[in-house]
Amino acid sequence: MKKLTAILMIMVMMFALAACGKSEKDMVYAVEAGSAGEAVALEKGYKINSVDTQAKALMEVQAGTSDAAIIDSLMAGAMVGEGTSYPDLKCTDQRLTEELYGIGCRKGSDLAAYINNVLAETYADGTMLEIAKTYGVQEALVEQSAAAGFTPAADSDVAKIQSKGKLIVGITEFAPMDYKDANGNWIGFDADMAKIVADKLGVEIEFVVIDWDYKVMELDSGSIDVVWNGMTLTDAVLAAMECTNAYCNNAQIVVTK
Repeated sequence: MKKLTAILMIMVMMFALAACGKSEKDMVYAVEAGSAGEAVALEKGYKINSVDTQAKALMEVQAGTSDAAIIDSLMAGAMVGEGTSYPDLKCTDQRLTEELYGIGCRKGSDLAAYINNVLAETYADGTMLEIAKTYGVQEALVEQSAAAGFTPAADSDVAKIQSKGKLIVGITEFAPMDYKDANGNWIGFDADMAKIVADKLGVEIEFVVIDWDYKVMELDSGSIDVVWNGMTLTDAVLAAMECTNAYCNNAQIVVTK
């Protein structure tokens, strides 16, 4: 009888432990390499599974190879829950950071100032809001200050872009900011805003998928002119790039099954 009681007690304890689930420190979090999500996970001492993109981080959770993903709240709103690509996943109430999106150019580039003017103009005339509504990010918009005058120097980045006739934009596939439609064309809030900048410059636009971990290297090498992909304005980013004013609010949140 005592032996049976002991066995039953052990079984009860095992079930209780299973019901409690893993602690934060025991869980494995899928994160995009080089992202703000990876940075906050490392800061908190979490076990991480670094992957190429935030979309792949969600795939890891869906497949059960990671316990949770840390991704941008704007992406989670577009891709997680009923009626999305991942209806079986859910956003938790954990907001690990509060942050701002900006656009990055080469250090010292006047393109950032040019883009700031376009952000200001499109915010003032309502174009930015209309595009934001298309992709469901209108509540995240940051108010823009009034546009200032801009005249590019003869040897500036803006002048060189106009001379070559093309604006090369570094991105990753990241709905609702940059992603492909059914015809394979790049769309999204960031993509559409970048198209307006190219149009005002009088040049064509080319979207190039980059390794997010090497975005600064891509800029400095001249492979791309700008990083425009829901980029968090961290201290490291601000030190390495010439960044625009913030244009969207964001947070890093936890997604689970």
